Amino acid sequence: MTTGPQDGLVAQWWATAVSRIEPGVIELREHPVQDLIGRTTFVETIWLLLRGELPCPEQARLLEAALVAGVDHGPQAPSIAAARMAATCGVGLNSAVATGVNMLGDVHGGAGQQCVELLTEITQQHAQGGEFELVAAEVVDRWRSRSRYLPGFGHRFHPRDPRRDPLLALVDRAVADGLVEGAHLRAARAVESYLNRGREGKKPVPMNIDGATAVIYAELGFAAPLARGLFVLSRSVGILAHAWEETGQGRRNKSPMPPSMVPVHLAVPTRRA
Repeated sequence: MTTGPQDGLVAQWWATAVSRIEPGVIELREHPVQDLIGRTTFVETIWLLLRGELPCPEQARLLEAALVAGVDHGPQAPSIAAARMAATCGVGLNSAVATGVNMLGDVHGGAGQQCVELLTEITQQHAQGGEFELVAAEVVDRWRSRSRYLPGFGHRFHPRDPRRDPLLALVDRAVADGLVEGAHLRAARAVESYLNRGREGKKPVPMNIDGATAVIYAELGFAAPLARGLFVLSRSVGILAHAWEETGQGRRNKSPMPPSMVPVHLAVPTRRA
Protein backbone atom coordinates (compact mmCIF):
# COMPACT_ATOMS: atom_id res chain seq x y z
CA MET A 1 0.00 0.00 0.00
CA THR A 2 1.46 3.32 -1.05
CA THR A 3 1.00 6.65 0.69
CA GLY A 4 1.08 10.14 -0.72
CA PRO A 5 1.05 13.77 0.38
CA GLN A 6 -2.68 13.63 1.11
CA ASP A 7 -2.12 10.93 3.76
CA GLY A 8 0.29 13.21 5.57
CA LEU A 9 -2.23 16.04 5.50
CA VAL A 10 -4.91 13.82 7.00
CA ALA A 11 -2.52 12.64 9.72
CA GLN A 12 -1.65 16.21 10.62
CA TRP A 13 -5.31 17.25 10.57
CA TRP A 14 -6.23 14.62 13.17
CA ALA A 15 -2.94 14.67 15.07
CA THR A 16 -3.42 13.88 18.76
CA ALA A 17 -1.30 13.07 21.77
CA VAL A 18 -4.16 11.16 23.41
CA SER A 19 -3.84 7.97 21.41
CA ARG A 20 -2.03 6.27 18.55
CA ILE A 21 -4.00 3.80 16.49
CA GLU A 22 -2.37 1.78 13.74
CA PRO A 23 -2.92 -1.77 12.44
CA GLY A 24 -2.16 -3.98 15.43
CA VAL A 25 -1.33 -0.98 17.65
CA ILE A 26 -3.46 0.82 20.24
CA GLU A 27 -1.60 3.21 22.52
CA LEU A 28 -3.15 5.53 25.10
CA ARG A 29 -0.78 8.38 25.91
CA GLU A 30 2.09 6.21 24.65
CA HIS A 31 1.03 3.29 26.87
CA PRO A 32 0.20 0.11 24.89
CA VAL A 33 -3.36 -0.79 25.78
CA GLN A 34 -2.36 -4.41 26.44
CA ASP A 35 -0.11 -3.14 29.25
CA LEU A 36 -3.02 -1.26 30.82
CA ILE A 37 -5.64 -3.99 30.61
CA GLY A 38 -5.89 -5.82 33.91
CA ARG A 39 -3.35 -3.53 35.57
CA THR A 40 -4.89 -0.07 35.37
CA THR A 41 -8.25 0.93 36.85
CA PHE A 42 -10.86 2.89 34.95
CA VAL A 43 -10.25 5.94 37.17
CA GLU A 44 -6.51 5.75 36.54
CA THR A 45 -7.20 5.54 32.82
CA ILE A 46 -9.40 8.64 32.99
CA TRP A 47 -6.52 10.48 34.65
CA LEU A 48 -4.05 9.15 32.09
CA LEU A 49 -6.10 10.30 29.11
CA LEU A 50 -6.84 13.74 30.57
CA ARG A 51 -3.46 14.46 32.13
CA GLY A 52 -0.99 12.49 30.03
CA GLU A 53 0.41 10.45 32.89
CA LEU A 54 -0.77 7.86 35.37
CA PRO A 55 -1.70 9.09 38.85
CA CYS A 56 -0.22 7.80 42.05
CA PRO A 57 -2.58 5.48 43.98
CA GLU A 58 -3.51 8.21 46.46
CA GLN A 59 -4.47 10.63 43.69
CA ALA A 60 -6.55 7.95 41.99
CA ARG A 61 -8.41 7.15 45.22
CA LEU A 62 -9.25 10.81 45.82
CA LEU A 63 -10.53 11.23 42.27
CA GLU A 64 -12.52 8.01 42.55
CA ALA A 65 -14.19 9.25 45.74
CA ALA A 66 -15.43 12.36 43.93
CA LEU A 67 -16.71 10.31 41.00
CA VAL A 68 -18.51 7.84 43.28
CA ALA A 69 -20.17 10.68 45.20
CA GLY A 70 -21.77 12.18 42.11
CA VAL A 71 -23.19 9.11 40.36
CA ASP A 72 -26.87 9.62 41.17
CA HIS A 73 -29.41 11.87 42.83
CA GLY A 74 -32.66 10.20 41.89
CA PRO A 75 -35.47 11.12 39.47
CA GLN A 76 -35.87 14.58 41.04
CA ALA A 77 -32.70 15.46 39.12
CA PRO A 78 -33.80 16.67 35.65
CA SER A 79 -31.09 14.64 33.90
CA ILE A 80 -32.34 11.41 35.48
CA ALA A 81 -36.01 12.18 34.88
CA ALA A 82 -35.41 13.07 31.25
CA ALA A 83 -33.46 9.88 30.65
CA ARG A 84 -36.25 7.79 32.17
CA MET A 85 -38.88 9.48 30.02
CA ALA A 86 -36.73 9.08 26.92
CA ALA A 87 -36.31 5.37 27.66
CA THR A 88 -40.08 4.90 27.32
CA CYS A 89 -40.15 6.49 23.87
CA GLY A 90 -38.38 3.69 22.00
CA VAL A 91 -35.25 5.72 21.32
CA GLY A 92 -32.82 3.08 22.59
CA LEU A 93 -30.62 3.01 25.65
CA ASN A 94 -27.83 5.08 24.13
CA SER A 95 -30.23 7.87 23.16
CA ALA A 96 -31.86 7.79 26.61
CA VAL A 97 -28.44 8.25 28.23
CA ALA A 98 -27.57 11.02 25.78
CA THR A 99 -30.85 12.75 26.64
CA GLY A 100 -29.92 12.81 30.30
CA VAL A 101 -26.34 13.90 29.70
CA ASN A 102 -27.52 16.72 27.46
CA MET A 103 -29.50 18.14 30.39
CA LEU A 104 -26.28 18.84 32.27
CA GLY A 105 -25.76 22.51 31.56
CA ASP A 106 -24.89 25.67 33.47
CA VAL A 107 -27.82 25.39 35.88
CA HIS A 108 -27.99 21.63 36.37
CA GLY A 109 -24.51 20.13 36.30
CA GLY A 110 -22.36 23.23 35.92
CA ALA A 111 -21.99 24.26 39.56
CA GLY A 112 -18.83 22.20 40.04
CA GLN A 113 -17.02 24.05 37.28
CA GLN A 114 -18.31 27.38 38.55
CA CYS A 115 -17.23 26.56 42.10
CA VAL A 116 -13.70 25.71 40.94
CA GLU A 117 -13.62 29.12 39.27
CA LEU A 118 -14.84 30.76 42.48
CA LEU A 119 -12.28 29.00 44.67
CA THR A 120 -9.48 29.65 42.18
CA GLU A 121 -10.33 33.35 42.16
CA ILE A 122 -10.03 33.39 45.95
CA THR A 123 -6.72 31.51 46.03
CA GLN A 124 -5.21 33.69 43.31
CA GLN A 125 -6.29 36.91 45.00
CA HIS A 126 -5.00 35.63 48.33
CA ALA A 127 -1.64 34.88 46.74
CA GLN A 128 -1.37 38.57 45.87
CA GLY A 129 -1.82 39.54 49.51
CA GLY A 130 -4.63 39.79 52.04
CA GLU A 131 -6.12 37.57 54.72
CA PHE A 132 -7.86 34.48 53.43
CA GLU A 133 -11.17 35.21 55.16
CA LEU A 134 -11.28 38.82 53.96
CA VAL A 135 -10.44 37.82 50.40
CA ALA A 136 -13.12 35.11 50.46
CA ALA A 137 -15.73 37.61 51.66
CA GLU A 138 -14.75 40.09 48.95
CA VAL A 139 -14.90 37.52 46.17
CA VAL A 140 -18.21 36.09 47.41
CA ASP A 141 -19.77 39.56 47.53
CA ARG A 142 -18.56 40.16 43.99
CA TRP A 143 -20.11 36.91 42.78
CA ARG A 144 -23.37 37.55 44.64
CA SER A 145 -23.68 40.97 43.06
CA ARG A 146 -24.07 39.12 39.75
CA SER A 147 -26.28 36.26 40.96
CA ARG A 148 -28.03 35.27 44.16
CA TYR A 149 -26.90 31.68 43.56
CA LEU A 150 -23.42 30.81 44.79
CA PRO A 151 -22.18 27.59 43.17
CA GLY A 152 -21.21 24.81 45.54
CA PHE A 153 -23.09 26.01 48.62
CA GLY A 154 -26.57 25.30 49.92
CA HIS A 155 -28.94 22.61 48.69
CA ARG A 156 -32.61 22.77 47.78
CA PHE A 157 -33.18 19.21 49.02
CA HIS A 158 -30.68 18.38 51.77
CA PRO A 159 -30.32 20.45 54.97
CA ARG A 160 -26.74 19.15 54.95
CA ASP A 161 -25.47 17.18 51.97
CA PRO A 162 -24.46 13.73 53.30
CA ARG A 163 -21.65 13.57 50.75
CA ARG A 164 -19.89 16.69 52.04
CA ASP A 165 -18.22 15.45 55.21
CA PRO A 166 -16.66 12.19 53.94
CA LEU A 167 -15.26 13.97 50.87
CA LEU A 168 -13.76 16.82 52.88
CA ALA A 169 -12.33 14.34 55.37
CA LEU A 170 -10.46 12.68 52.51
CA VAL A 171 -9.09 16.04 51.39
CA ASP A 172 -8.02 16.83 54.97
CA ARG A 173 -6.09 13.56 55.00
CA ALA A 174 -4.57 14.32 51.60
CA VAL A 175 -3.39 17.72 52.88
CA ALA A 176 -1.89 16.12 55.99
CA ASP A 177 -0.08 13.57 53.83
CA GLY A 178 1.29 16.27 51.52
CA LEU A 179 -0.63 14.92 48.53
CA VAL A 180 -2.37 18.27 47.85
CA GLU A 181 -1.67 21.80 49.01
CA GLY A 182 -5.06 22.55 50.59
CA ALA A 183 -5.49 26.14 49.36
CA HIS A 184 -8.79 25.43 47.60
CA LEU A 185 -10.04 23.50 50.63
CA ARG A 186 -9.22 26.46 52.84
CA ALA A 187 -10.96 28.81 50.40
CA ALA A 188 -14.11 26.66 50.42
CA ARG A 189 -14.25 26.59 54.19
CA ALA A 190 -13.70 30.34 54.32
CA VAL A 191 -16.66 30.82 51.97
CA GLU A 192 -18.82 28.49 54.03
CA SER A 193 -17.91 30.35 57.23
CA TYR A 194 -18.67 33.71 55.66
CA LEU A 195 -22.04 32.57 54.31
CA ASN A 196 -23.12 31.36 57.75
CA ARG A 197 -21.90 34.36 59.72
CA GLY A 198 -24.79 35.92 61.62
CA ARG A 199 -27.26 33.20 60.61
CA GLU A 200 -27.95 31.93 64.12
CA GLY A 201 -31.47 30.55 64.20
CA LYS A 202 -31.71 30.53 60.39
CA LYS A 203 -31.26 27.74 57.88
CA PRO A 204 -27.50 27.15 57.45
CA VAL A 205 -25.80 27.29 54.06
CA PRO A 206 -23.33 24.39 54.05
CA MET A 207 -21.10 23.26 51.22
CA ASN A 208 -22.80 20.76 48.91
CA ILE A 209 -21.61 17.98 46.60
CA ASP A 210 -20.62 20.45 43.90
CA GLY A 211 -18.49 22.37 46.36
CA ALA A 212 -16.86 19.30 47.89
CA THR A 213 -16.02 17.73 44.53
CA ALA A 214 -14.86 21.11 43.21
CA VAL A 215 -12.36 21.16 46.08
CA ILE A 216 -11.09 17.72 45.08
CA TYR A 217 -10.84 18.47 41.37
CA ALA A 218 -9.10 21.80 42.02
CA GLU A 219 -6.71 20.33 44.60
CA LEU A 220 -5.80 17.57 42.14
CA GLY A 221 -5.02 20.18 39.50
CA PHE A 222 -7.90 19.70 37.07
CA ALA A 223 -8.93 22.76 35.06
CA ALA A 224 -12.34 24.20 35.89
CA PRO A 225 -14.09 22.97 32.70
CA LEU A 226 -12.95 19.43 33.51
CA ALA A 227 -14.86 19.63 36.79
CA ARG A 228 -18.01 19.64 34.69
CA GLY A 229 -16.67 16.96 32.36
CA LEU A 230 -15.79 14.68 35.27
CA PHE A 231 -19.21 15.25 36.82
CA VAL A 232 -20.79 14.25 33.51
CA LEU A 233 -18.77 11.02 33.54
CA SER A 234 -19.89 10.34 37.10
CA ARG A 235 -23.58 11.17 36.65
CA SER A 236 -23.78 9.22 33.38
CA VAL A 237 -23.54 6.04 35.47
CA GLY A 238 -26.71 6.93 37.37
CA ILE A 239 -28.39 8.04 34.16
CA LEU A 240 -27.58 4.68 32.58
CA ALA A 241 -28.87 2.75 35.58
CA HIS A 242 -32.16 4.67 35.68
CA ALA A 243 -32.68 4.44 31.93
CA TRP A 244 -32.06 0.70 32.04
CA GLU A 245 -34.44 0.25 34.97
CA GLU A 246 -37.12 2.22 33.16
CA THR A 247 -36.88 -0.02 30.10
CA GLY A 248 -38.05 -2.90 32.29
CA GLN A 249 -41.15 -1.10 33.59
CA GLY A 250 -43.17 -1.60 30.41
CA ARG A 251 -44.34 2.01 30.27
CA ARG A 252 -44.71 3.84 26.97
CA ASN A 253 -44.35 7.59 26.45
CA LYS A 254 -43.98 8.29 30.16
CA SER A 255 -45.35 11.68 31.19
CA PRO A 256 -43.62 13.97 33.69
CA MET A 257 -46.64 13.39 35.97
CA PRO A 258 -48.75 10.31 36.79
CA PRO A 259 -51.85 10.00 34.56
CA SER A 260 -54.14 10.75 37.52
CA MET A 261 -52.53 14.17 37.87
CA VAL A 262 -52.65 15.19 34.21
CA PRO A 263 -55.59 17.52 33.42
CA VAL A 264 -58.06 16.01 30.96
CA HIS A 265 -58.51 19.22 28.97
CA LEU A 266 -55.29 21.03 28.15
CA ALA A 267 -56.41 22.89 25.04
CA VAL A 268 -56.84 26.65 25.27
CA PRO A 269 -60.49 27.58 24.60
CA THR A 270 -61.01 29.40 21.32
CA ARG A 271 -62.59 32.85 21.36
CA ARG A 272 -66.05 33.11 19.88
CA ALA A 273 -66.65 35.73 17.22
